[in-house]
Amino acid sequence: MLRSWGLSIALAFFPLAPAARAQSAAATPYKYFRVGNAKDASVKPHAGYALMGGGKDLDEAFQWLCGRAPGGDLLVLRAGGGDDYNPYIRKLCKLNSVATLILPTRAAAEDPFAAKTISSADVIFIAGGDQANYINFWMGTPVQTALNDAILRGIPIGGTSAGLAVLGEYAYSAQGDKPDDKDLDSRTALENPFHPRVTLVRGFLEIPTLEGIITDSHFAKRDRMGRLLAFLARLNSPDNKGQPASAPNIRGIGIEERAAVLLEPGGHATVVGYGCAYFVDPYDKPALLAPGKPLTMGEIGVQKVEPDETFNLDAWEGYATRYLLSADAGVLHSSAAGGAVY
Repeated sequence: MLRSWGLSIALAFFPLAPAARAQSAAATPYKYFRVGNAKDASVKPHAGYALMGGGKDLDEAFQWLCGRAPGGDLLVLRAGGGDDYNPYIRKLCKLNSVATLILPTRAAAEDPFAAKTISSADVIFIAGGDQANYINFWMGTPVQTALNDAILRGIPIGGTSAGLAVLGEYAYSAQGDKPDDKDLDSRTALENPFHPRVTLVRGFLEIPTLEGIITDSHFAKRDRMGRLLAFLARLNSPDNKGQPASAPNIRGIGIEERAAVLLEPGGHATVVGYGCAYFVDPYDKPALLAPGKPLTMGEIGVQKVEPDETFNLDAWEGYATRYLLSADAGVLHSSAAGGAVY
């Protein structure tokens, strides 16, 4: 399972070797935990992106991510919870240190400590949780700037669940959800792609290889294909105010739980773990896309990539099972055997 969100801790924690200890200084808007060496290492990271589908954490994906900066300093970012990832990653990877920075408010994201800490990391991992918090608390702050600066410097970055959701150029922000709302399901999104809960943002992160892409997690288990198609219908519509007029087709990547797409900067990707990844390309514009109306949309190409197989994002081709989907008045139809969607 995802590293759990632990009990809230009143005091901030700071890097004191060999493990983080509480500091009795005045409370800060963030929380920081660090294990390992207090002094940062000097290593040369290699860019790469670990797109993790959520569920129980996948050792192989973390080891790949750590291997992009061996002996370096890894930083976990989250908006709530505790330092559950620190001992897990510390045991799994040979790193100088592992730290968790919790930024639960915009005030925390605007504290100079946050951007400084991100800027000194050799590897960055964005944990699961609620991506609405990442968008509401971090977008438009020095945290967003520091993350995009890290991308430009070639810092490897990974994310799982909500952390995966914010890696693409486009993201489902979940801003329309109340804290106690259930997950946005495919039926709701297909019956009305303009439902208030269908909220999309652009440009939180600027990973070149993920330009023109929206990602989704927990894909088959939570039956999210339909909602991804609704997102793509909206994003590829002329009514989408966030899309430049000259933008190419926006595509989607859905990743199952306990699976990950390990992505090189040049676009070469390998699927690892115990589930599949789905590379989704809408060939046709929506035939009916209107507020309050079920979606009708023509051919959508799906390439389903099994574990240990590869895919190239630049060519949008890989070792995959290929089939077509369509939506007729909010109901999905598939060309796959037995009408399978996954």
